[in-house]
Amino acid sequence: MAAKTAGKSSAKVDVAVVGAGPSGMACAILFARQGFSTALIAPSGQSEDGRTTALLDSSVEMLKNLGLWDAIRPHAAPLSHMRIIDATERLIRAPEIVFDASELKLEAFGYNVENKDLNAILAKACSGEKNLQRFDARADALTIGAQSVIVSLDDGNTVEAALTIGADGRRSKVRDAAGIEVSEWRYPQSALVLNLEHHVPHYNHSTEFHTRSGPFTLVPLPGRRSSLVCVVEPDTAETLKHLSDAELALEIERRAHSVYGAMKVSSRRQCYPLGGLSAKTVARNRCALVGEAAHVFPPIGAQGLNLGLRDVAALGEIVANARQQGIDIGSGEVLLRYERARRPDILSRTTGVDLLNRSLLTDLLPVQLARSVGLYLAGKVGPLRRLLMREGIAPMFSRPRLMKGFSQPRAS
Repeated sequence: MAAKTAGKSSAKVDVAVVGAGPSGMACAILFARQGFSTALIAPSGQSEDGRTTALLDSSVEMLKNLGLWDAIRPHAAPLSHMRIIDATERLIRAPEIVFDASELKLEAFGYNVENKDLNAILAKACSGEKNLQRFDARADALTIGAQSVIVSLDDGNTVEAALTIGADGRRSKVRDAAGIEVSEWRYPQSALVLNLEHHVPHYNHSTEFHTRSGPFTLVPLPGRRSSLVCVVEPDTAETLKHLSDAELALEIERRAHSVYGAMKVSSRRQCYPLGGLSAKTVARNRCALVGEAAHVFPPIGAQGLNLGLRDVAALGEIVANARQQGIDIGSGEVLLRYERARRPDILSRTTGVDLLNRSLLTDLLPVQLARSVGLYLAGKVGPLRRLLMREGIAPMFSRPRLMKGFSQPRAS
């Protein structure tokens, strides 16, 4: 049962998770269900997130095994087809390509859900976990010792844990306290994010226009609705953000070449400058990083949260195995296993998304040619196309057990 602290007190747990975004809550649920006494540290009452998340098939398997998918599914729309259209208007352009989930014998590559619904369902699940305590406060400071980490909260309370997990985003206090350095970079782009209603059904198609300024992506939501991620120059994003609803709907329909007919803006607009971040390691000094505390990149190919959930699944598996072997769960040996398990996946996703994004921004003909030829081959060569689809969902060589369709046993 979740608990709130009253007055100044201290708690000692096996695992402390700092940050209550989707990755953090999923992480806390997983560790609690594996029998670890777990603390989830983050303030409640945060602003509602108007964005959406495309949960790819491997993430859906994880949520099924955690018993969460049945509550999420009614709020989600399947991504059965993924269409890429070259709208760069450059000399060398790629042909239109459509990826179909049925080629992999799947109903859908994944499902798109509004973050407010996903967060509410995960929060409700957290409140019902007997091994999980919720601390409604911010992590103020971390003191790393030989046997544990003490997390001091801004309400005066403390939490001591053998392993502390940073799920606290790109400005992670856990990462800073662990002494983990990062590489950061910026793009000359911003993403305008909002939800739309439209006249023409989407038929479960995710449609991505590749433009000179970045991708313009429409992802299905239940009904005749889609979420939009429009990546453009920062000045253009600000101009679009401040248009009236009617003006913005017309401009989006124009950029979408009217594939979904007339549109109506159905949510508030959010605008984010684009950049990237990669932690030099995902684990050090009794601390492990998941999600955006470890890696950040542009919203291309639905890779962000899915990569974070793979972090969670891999860490849960490694720590559970360490406990069975009688190994200190926060030890350097366990943290090294986690780093080695996650580094190839993180590096390949970060590099791949960065290269694809930069290939849209450059006017160099060799880069345009390489990109066009690659997409052409993906469309025409069946084995290559299926390989790209499978690896786009999750890399087969490093897919955690929890994402392979095996049931996750609950601890007694």
